[in-house]
Amino acid sequence: MAVIDESYAWQLIQDARRRLPALPAVLAAAADHAPELHLDAQFRWYSEAEVTPAAAALLDALLPVAFGGSRFVIAQIGQSLDGRIATESGHSHYVTGEASRVHLHRLRALVDAVVVGAGTVAADDPQLTVRHAEGSNPVRVVLDPRARVSGACKVFRDGAAPTLHLVGHPHAAIGRGVECVGIDVGEDGVSPQSILDCLAERGLTRVLIEGGGVTISRFLQAGLLDRLHVVVAPLIIGSGRPAVSLAPIARLDSALRPPCRSQPMGADMFFDLDLRD
Repeated sequence: MAVIDESYAWQLIQDARRRLPALPAVLAAAADHAPELHLDAQFRWYSEAEVTPAAAALLDALLPVAFGGSRFVIAQIGQSLDGRIATESGHSHYVTGEASRVHLHRLRALVDAVVVGAGTVAADDPQLTVRHAEGSNPVRVVLDPRARVSGACKVFRDGAAPTLHLVGHPHAAIGRGVECVGIDVGEDGVSPQSILDCLAERGLTRVLIEGGGVTISRFLQAGLLDRLHVVVAPLIIGSGRPAVSLAPIARLDSALRPPCRSQPMGADMFFDLDLRD
């Protein structure tokens, strides 16, 4: 009997992301007798083939991303049980487990660009590549209005993927494969919409907002996220940098309560929030 395992499921997800077929859809590899996956308009799927538990979890988590459309903005955040993403000093390696890191790298492979703030680059020196997943690296975008990020950081030096350095005052590029781009900085910083507009001008319309908490919060507050992935680790830090911080509300009926699907992700718990409405 044909089997859809995790590797084949990821192949179907990547193919759907490239082709963006209309829903409902039938997904299958371009090979004789390849097992088919049937998908309805609500991302519910079924197959006559056996689907392994790992493949089922992957399909549930990432088919909505693959079918997000040509213009799509998603954020991902990994946090402790008490809502922290790092200690007070910024140490965050690692709040969540290996399965969460693989998921994040797969998200990167499904978008055109990945956005991080200057604080994240300074604290973590991330590579923002897809080392833990099959796929292509996205364009890396460093939001650095005051041009304070060191030119020694990996995103400016490793040449692994094109990199955009968004700054308030353009200057010479500080690394190979790096483009320095001027962006307007207002009293409240850089408008999240202006970041998306800047990327869209370069054909980068599927975007992952990866960090940190302040950057993700600003996109969430502006109502610009289509989906939010939250991975919660069984960890209590007790103090440190918060995951999400939004404007205060007086009553809980004003809180965001979007449709949500959840599932275990290794030792962590994964939440997929649909923010489109």
